[in-house]
Amino acid sequence: MTKYSSLRALFCTALITTLAGCGINTIPTLDEQVKSNWAQVENQYQRRADLIPNLVSTVKGYAAHESTTLTAVTEARAKVGTIQLGNNLLDNPQAMAQFDQAQGELSSALRRLMVVAERYPDLKANQNFLTLQSQLEGTENRISVARKDYIGAVGRYNTEIRTFPGRIWHMIMYSDMQVRDSYSATTAGAEQAPSVEF
Repeated sequence: MTKYSSLRALFCTALITTLAGCGINTIPTLDEQVKSNWAQVENQYQRRADLIPNLVSTVKGYAAHESTTLTAVTEARAKVGTIQLGNNLLDNPQAMAQFDQAQGELSSALRRLMVVAERYPDLKANQNFLTLQSQLEGTENRISVARKDYIGAVGRYNTEIRTFPGRIWHMIMYSDMQVRDSYSATTAGAEQAPSVEF
């Protein structure tokens, strides 16, 4: 091995070590975290969608004449099911808005269903209903946590590609990876606390 070959090997080793330690992999790592966190949001939405048929059938037995509300819940769930999920959802603001709107409509229909359930003391005491209601409440909390984690991951990713040294790596190697939109509430009036009257 010549003197220049060993210097070149040493230089290449130093360059690789420097590049590996200076954040060259941070952008794709954060991008994968965003995708992973979004998958968890979708997972929790799916859990909610899976619980709804059982909840609706339990309420049907007690509140058959509340068919308008039951139909609204079923239709909202069906609408959510027709939206095609995939990797392009995160890169398509219109598809994301459509998805969020459908989820908001489902949440609204579920709230109306819970109001209906309050009118039926026998239903409120039914163990199946109580279990389903508890699971649905837990799922709503999980959705909230998953959204929070997704928002945090998007914030870290966007910060990395917009600040030094990530901005440099973004321009050189990852220019096809764009700033991601964060989650935002799409339900009208979601920013205002609901009024509760007794």
